[in-house]
Amino acid sequence: MVGPVELRRLDDDGLEELLAVAVDDTAPEEVMPPVAGPAGWTVERQDAFRSWHRARRPGLAGPLRESTFAIIHDGTVVGSARLAFRDSRDVLETGMWLARSWRGQGIGTAALRLLLHEAAGEGAHTVVADTKAHNAAALAALRRNGATFTASRDTAEVHAELTLK
Repeated sequence: MVGPVELRRLDDDGLEELLAVAVDDTAPEEVMPPVAGPAGWTVERQDAFRSWHRARRPGLAGPLRESTFAIIHDGTVVGSARLAFRDSRDVLETGMWLARSWRGQGIGTAALRLLLHEAAGEGAHTVVADTKAHNAAALAALRRNGATFTASRDTAEVHAELTLK
């Protein structure tokens, strides 16, 4: 049984906590868009991580139409989740990552449930997610929350759709 999980919108303190977790327990390519340069958590990648999240601080009503959250487990920042409008106001896209040491404990399933509640509160009728066929943890969290899947015939991509009630 997983302990308490919550989502928290990122302020500057929360962003620094999230960055520390990312640097300590993930690879950059797991948690952020690519940044040119040498491998690892360079100063440039850390700055890009901060900028990416700060740009989304205005939330779904902001210019990027996207919101990011810290995933908190038992009071500790363990990862990040996001919601973004797709082409219409009733479809949101989601994605998340957890630090390696927190994976496999049901936190992703619980965080996704909270994201679905957030999406419903924003008036969404559908939440979609794209992942890879080998990402068993993501597929399990999506399945446990009622997703239906469409696998690509040509790639390892899997598209998940969750209908909100």
